[in-house]
Amino acid sequence: MQIYLPIAELPVNIFLILFMGIAVGFISGMFGIGGGFLMTPLLIFVGIAPAVAVATVASHIAASSFSGVTSYWRRRALDLALAMMLLAGGILGTLAGVWLFSVLRRIGQLDLTIALSYVVLLGAVGGLMITESARAIFRARSGRPAVVRRPGSHIWIHGLPFKLRFKQSRIYVSVIPVWAIGFFIGFVGAIMGIGGGFLLVPALIYLMRVPTNVVVGTSMVLTLVTMASATVMHAVSNHQVDAVLALILMVGGVIGAQFGARAGQRIRAEQLRLLLGILVMMVGLRFAYNIVVQPDDLFSVRVIGEL
Repeated sequence: MQIYLPIAELPVNIFLILFMGIAVGFISGMFGIGGGFLMTPLLIFVGIAPAVAVATVASHIAASSFSGVTSYWRRRALDLALAMMLLAGGILGTLAGVWLFSVLRRIGQLDLTIALSYVVLLGAVGGLMITESARAIFRARSGRPAVVRRPGSHIWIHGLPFKLRFKQSRIYVSVIPVWAIGFFIGFVGAIMGIGGGFLLVPALIYLMRVPTNVVVGTSMVLTLVTMASATVMHAVSNHQVDAVLALILMVGGVIGAQFGARAGQRIRAEQLRLLLGILVMMVGLRFAYNIVVQPDDLFSVRVIGEL
């Protein structure tokens, strides 16, 4: 059954898009991630223009994050003060990302930039996750205890000025790295169409020493606001948000997430990380293949200005 996407300007099989939403929702529910770093590449692989894929997935991530934020808010499992500091940098990063997105699209370099960004980011993150999880599995099988970092340990980041105390997270840190992390997540999200949770959560845990029980909720607040802002900015400045496509993906995502959450509870944590790392690496390699292989159509047409 074909359906026409008005902004993407092409017909697609509605069941294929729905299945993609279910599959990514399943993976999101299993691994506890937003899934944007998978949804955007999948849309590009089936023929959706990268600009439309990035802008539309931003709206999909914003809608998916809303229910998570309300749930964590009711349980008081988020640090609102820390989230506001992250947002101070996140909004600026989103503005910068949308501006660069528009510039790259205008000069015809957006598709290549998105592809290279995914190759570098997913290759690095996937490689690190595979290495870390493989070591954890080997360590568990050999019976060696895990190396636990002492709670009171600090790194150079904790010596920076302009410190604030975040009571919910029980940390006393400089706002400079908090703003920098927020800016980076907002910038990357606007350019690549990803929520950035798989980057933000480790950064808050390992760099800022934020307790795990408030990290996910705090991360979702930043994801919700930055992705909602990116959606509005993309719609106003680039007109690339396809509401029909986003609606189909949301329906599939909600369905898949329910089954993924149940499946994730039956697999050990280090095995989950290994599977996710392999998945991330495979997507990165697929992008790398698309860059180096000769395309079917050797020519493209674009409008460079009005007469």
